[in-house]
Amino acid sequence: MNFDKYCRVRLAERIDFADDLAVFRFRPDEALGFTPGQYATLGLEVEGRERPLLRPYSVASAPHEDVLDFFVERLDEGALTPRLWDLEPGDTGWVRRRIVGLFTLDTESARRLHLMCATVTGLAPFISIARAQQHALATGAHAGEPHRLVIVHGASYPHELGFYHDELADLERTTDWLRYVPTVSRPWEADGWNGETGRVGDVLRKHADAEGCTAERAVGYACGHPQMIEHAHAVLQRAGFDEEHLHEEKYFRA
Repeated sequence: MNFDKYCRVRLAERIDFADDLAVFRFRPDEALGFTPGQYATLGLEVEGRERPLLRPYSVASAPHEDVLDFFVERLDEGALTPRLWDLEPGDTGWVRRRIVGLFTLDTESARRLHLMCATVTGLAPFISIARAQQHALATGAHAGEPHRLVIVHGASYPHELGFYHDELADLERTTDWLRYVPTVSRPWEADGWNGETGRVGDVLRKHADAEGCTAERAVGYACGHPQMIEHAHAVLQRAGFDEEHLHEEKYFRA
């Protein structure tokens, strides 16, 4: 196999949120540039295969970080994810050097209000975007006013929100450009949860209206489960959003 198109990565850490949900933190052998919101093609060498077993994953870390974070749900019937769970720190894998994708912050429309909807691991591109903007503002690299991000993140249970819940809640408290709305769809099984309840599509219009995310001012994004994306886009289309200002990233086909 020709490895010219690939960069070796080493597992630095795995952070478990549940038996089937974790963040995998890989350190590449070389710096890999990308735009926040894009995805990397991650692979492992498998005996009997000429090429690595490859799958695309949105990058949750920001470009200035020295690791590539992937927020992954384990699928026991999947070809790659069970093998990821077998890795130990220091084990190696590969990523394609070109990190690609069009699900990035829409800056062509000149709108600076962005309504972002995610289910569980679909949060990854929005984390990358938020971290990158925070870093750019802190280092003076950001030009003009910051983009305002309204992130609605849905899961069945609070633990599926992972440490991103605290990270985004802290960012919301310390900035004036981020609003974070975590919501769980099974609150009766979530002792102590005082946040929003319901699926993303059920609470979306309420928070869009509260934050002034109108069809004339905002760009809408949805990432993760295809049914959520369909529901969220239907809600926003009824509110007047056109196709030009709606973006999606489906993680699988329903």
